[in-house]
Amino acid sequence: MDNLQLIATAPMGLEAVVARELMDLGYTDQKVENGRVIFRGGPADICRANLWLRTSDRVLIKMAEYPATTFEELFEGAKAIDWPEWIPEDGEFPVEGRSHKSQLSSVPACQSIVKKAVVEKMKTVYGTEWFQEDGARFVIEVWLLNDIAMITLDTTGPGLHKRGYRKLVTEAPLKETMAAAMVLLSRWQPERPLYDPFCGSGTIPIEAAMIGWNIAPGLRRSFNSEGWPLVPDELWEQAREEAFDAVKDDIPLQIAGSDIDPAALDVAAAAVKKAGFAKEIKLTQMAVSRIKPEGDYGCIVTNPPYGTRLGDETDAEKAVRQLGLSMLYLPNWSMFALTQSRTFEETIGRKADKRRKLFNGRLECTYYQFFGPLPPRSKPQ
Repeated sequence: MDNLQLIATAPMGLEAVVARELMDLGYTDQKVENGRVIFRGGPADICRANLWLRTSDRVLIKMAEYPATTFEELFEGAKAIDWPEWIPEDGEFPVEGRSHKSQLSSVPACQSIVKKAVVEKMKTVYGTEWFQEDGARFVIEVWLLNDIAMITLDTTGPGLHKRGYRKLVTEAPLKETMAAAMVLLSRWQPERPLYDPFCGSGTIPIEAAMIGWNIAPGLRRSFNSEGWPLVPDELWEQAREEAFDAVKDDIPLQIAGSDIDPAALDVAAAAVKKAGFAKEIKLTQMAVSRIKPEGDYGCIVTNPPYGTRLGDETDAEKAVRQLGLSMLYLPNWSMFALTQSRTFEETIGRKADKRRKLFNGRLECTYYQFFGPLPPRSKPQ
């Protein structure tokens, strides 16, 4: 049980970021694949990974992987798994699925076959023909790719981007996991200023503050596997205690954000307060042409507006052009911007030092990185 194959799912383009997070948590035995990082651990690691991963979507248990070109093969492979070891008699076990480039292309049919296989296996142990399914939730997923079936168990529940601090959403919300990735991919450190001139609902400043204070992003929420017999309450208590002890809330932060939209700032202010950073994050209603970030060697990390996102291409382009002009007055600042715009460099008037393709939801975006000078190293006393 301490050598489970665990999967941290990753948005396309962020696999290496998720792998680095796992490495920092001590999981060195890992395999990076498209959309996921596979690592090994036990029940305690299910708790730690769910609490700590900032850029992953979910933590799954890989239950089986086998060829399946017929429904019989799919059924027998799923039935061979020791489901009663994980799922109690009253457990709720819905089956979700997806299929790509496989002969078994009907997802509802595949879900039905796997559900039937799990029920048949459960019958042999619990000796009943009917399961109430009114207990803890065990979401089973069947993934078919190139005629290979992978069966997983979802330990997370609602995606890891749901941190618990954001109740309201603005017109075009940036996922918390993506905002955290943007901060991690920048060269920002807590001792440097960070500013978001298009802060919207405040997600980037909040994620930066959580990183700066080393706050585990899952501390404010619950997970499906909290009700599982094989992941007992004491493991969750230990993991949360470890996370609370790791918080470094004595570090001074210089994090600020602004936006021209007062409604967005109301949402941001509520989220900042709920996240516990009302004193640490400064929010201002302001056009990008008027921004004056405080401090030196700071980082602008932002998700600027673009036409398909907010509906007005002309205004979006104007705002980006103004951002470029504002950067002329910040010669020792770095800038990192995620946008779907293909003419961003042209509009802002600079060539990026580095570009990275990322997906914000299903939108293909580019993360433009403009490196300023690093802060001078302090001389040893």
